[in-house]
Amino acid sequence: MGKPTGFLDYNRETAKVLPPKVRIANFNEFRTPLSKEKQRLQGARCMACGVPFCQSGMMLGGMASGCPLHNLVPETNDLVYTGNWKQAYLRLSKTHSFPEFTSRVCPALCEAACTCNLNGEPVATKENERAIIETAYKEGWVQPQKPNVRTGKTIAVIGSGPSGLAAAQQLNRRGHSVTVYERSDRPGGLLRYGIPNMKLEKSVIDRRIRLMEEEGVKFVLNTNVGKDIKAEELLKQYDRVVLACGASNPRDIKVPGREAKGIYFAVDFLGMVTKTLLDSNFDKVPYELAKGKNVLVIGGGDTGNDCVGTSVRLGAKSVTQLEMMPKPPVERAANNPWPQWPRVLKTDYGQEEAIAVFGHDPRIYQTTVTEFIADKNGNVCKAKIVDLKAQKDEKTGRMMMVPVEGSEKVIPADLVLIAAGFLGSQKYVTDAFHVAVNGKTNVDTKPDDYATSVPRVFTAGDMHRGQSLVVWAIREGREAAKAVDESLMGYTNL
Repeated sequence: MGKPTGFLDYNRETAKVLPPKVRIANFNEFRTPLSKEKQRLQGARCMACGVPFCQSGMMLGGMASGCPLHNLVPETNDLVYTGNWKQAYLRLSKTHSFPEFTSRVCPALCEAACTCNLNGEPVATKENERAIIETAYKEGWVQPQKPNVRTGKTIAVIGSGPSGLAAAQQLNRRGHSVTVYERSDRPGGLLRYGIPNMKLEKSVIDRRIRLMEEEGVKFVLNTNVGKDIKAEELLKQYDRVVLACGASNPRDIKVPGREAKGIYFAVDFLGMVTKTLLDSNFDKVPYELAKGKNVLVIGGGDTGNDCVGTSVRLGAKSVTQLEMMPKPPVERAANNPWPQWPRVLKTDYGQEEAIAVFGHDPRIYQTTVTEFIADKNGNVCKAKIVDLKAQKDEKTGRMMMVPVEGSEKVIPADLVLIAAGFLGSQKYVTDAFHVAVNGKTNVDTKPDDYATSVPRVFTAGDMHRGQSLVVWAIREGREAAKAVDESLMGYTNL
């Protein structure tokens, strides 16, 4: 450990962010990283704990505590402090495929489990990670890792989201020949079309894709496996197939009036915005989607927040965000101790921007929609909402959110974005490969395994574990690669 008293000597400091009313003028990333010297002091705050929960990645209270990738957090933090940036990059690369993604979009499970977080502020590990990988790119240390020998084995990876990319990267570096199939026009999956550009600039994805192509990974775009190409054809052509198609079956809001025009699933809306920006090289902004409209976002998670931030940038007249659950506490509750993930109130960038523009928090807690109302042209114009309260179900004993009688009211809604999560994998893909699925429609495997019920077919990511974080998807992709490699070679050194 470089500085035993670092956590006492230096306060936590993170990247500077542009003011909300400035940054909503475009779709660019809006964080200005610290100087190298200041970032080094953030590395000095790491205590190199005897038990580093930051890298444990274990489940506590139903939530992950620490990094699922088991990044060697104290070691990389110390290398940042000592200014040994190249060694920090090499150390981070031992466990991580894409630090440039997680250092932008991960909620920092490592920081939530940091020992400094017990009685103070955690080490800025996420920003240390970003400083490491961006320094590595700038200095030319991130080079294509081409295998010296090819094994002659062929693998098809279906889906180019974070799990598919991680699996492809690892299997290619092992020497297998990997082809990634993607149904969209560009690779990246939800990294590309589910996460807004201001959160993850797409040039960051393109940079990594170019590297993977130089390493030998092939990408086949605009090809929807299960529709455009048969599963049987892939199983004839390849030695192994990895299904990494995501949990792309969105949860709907099935209430009267759902057929009205102007109601979108959040991921479709976010994808439309990003595609318009990319197709026009950012010359065209699709203001027509939300400008002057009363926007209603249903869902209080990260995707809902992204819809809020995107709608503000598109010139919405107002933004309302509904959350079924009660408002979280500002500080940890007694039943949510460290190092569990803190279930506390979080005001993210989109909500900050809505507050700056409209003068109030867009979120309404313990509320849901009971009906959509359309105008004479069939366009949604209003929504009926109702308050909810927690009540124990007499049959199951579980707490349920039930409507409060007499609390109904009508609010304006010219654009509705459903960000209520995902229900699992899409049926046409699992049917095409005849793989078994569980009750949540995720692809079924044995515990801690990645082989499906069909020989030579494996799975990874949200399609396997259900809707989750990018960091978990990368972990899944890496672990699935190990399983595939072992099935091909009889052992694995991944």
